[in-house]
Amino acid sequence: MEELKVMQKHQDRIFNLPNIVGVGIGCKVQNGIVSQTPAIVALVVKKVDKAYLPEASMVPAELDGVVTDVREVGEIKLLGRTDKQRPACPGISIGHYKITAGTFGAMVYDNQTGDPLILSNNHVLANVTNGRDGRSTIGDAIYQPGSYDGGTSADTIAHLHRFVPVYYGSGSKTNLVDCAVAKPISNDLIIDEIMEIGKVAGVAQAAVGMDVKKSGRTTGLTTGTIDTVHTTVKVNMGIGTATFKDQIVAGAMSQGGDSGSLVLNNQNEAVGLLFAGSDSTTVFNDIQNVLSALKVKF
Repeated sequence: MEELKVMQKHQDRIFNLPNIVGVGIGCKVQNGIVSQTPAIVALVVKKVDKAYLPEASMVPAELDGVVTDVREVGEIKLLGRTDKQRPACPGISIGHYKITAGTFGAMVYDNQTGDPLILSNNHVLANVTNGRDGRSTIGDAIYQPGSYDGGTSADTIAHLHRFVPVYYGSGSKTNLVDCAVAKPISNDLIIDEIMEIGKVAGVAQAAVGMDVKKSGRTTGLTTGTIDTVHTTVKVNMGIGTATFKDQIVAGAMSQGGDSGSLVLNNQNEAVGLLFAGSDSTTVFNDIQNVLSALKVKF
């Protein structure tokens, strides 16, 4: 590739110009449209009008017959799971404005409208509401990152769209799922590739002995093995104890803040939605129950 040879020849000089943060091979962008013309692309923190740049600091219009292009990308830095990310991907910090932070589990689609939605737990997106306690209201702001990670109203990425009530306290109903969805302010604010995992390939039924994985805000990418299925558990919800039936239990693979993570098998098929755990266990809802209750799909 001729462009590569030319870039390698001039790379050090271009890379050391002020404001440059990267040099690579791409195509020339003209009037906002990507052309088919190969170009040496200089990435800059911020574009500066040529009138204010000394000639020695400018990227030449061409190098040995190959055109160049200058693109503003801002400061390039390591993106953590607790940082603000746009577009936001599953596996990072998110939460209702009243809570600390949980995990953006997956991007799902409304069965009726086809709209893309953010999937996580009720206790992450709806503040552990039973629907009558005033702990949250449809339309509430969802921050990315969650408030514990520095999120504020300026970081509102979505609004609470739908939730399944969680019943807690003495004599309360038995629960099946801890789940909710939020509708992004704009569809281009989220993507469907789970951090360090990729896209969801489908849905599978959990089974004892199945190897599973999740991508979460706190512990990142972790793996485990399913120990029990069709399990009834008592869960301390922070404001009371709730009973959940038909749950899946695996070994230790999560910590606080990982709630809302999607649990998948080795084929990237979704099997559950993580919502609770202890030092030695991780508990998740059966994904089929979640999808049915929320009327959504992958």
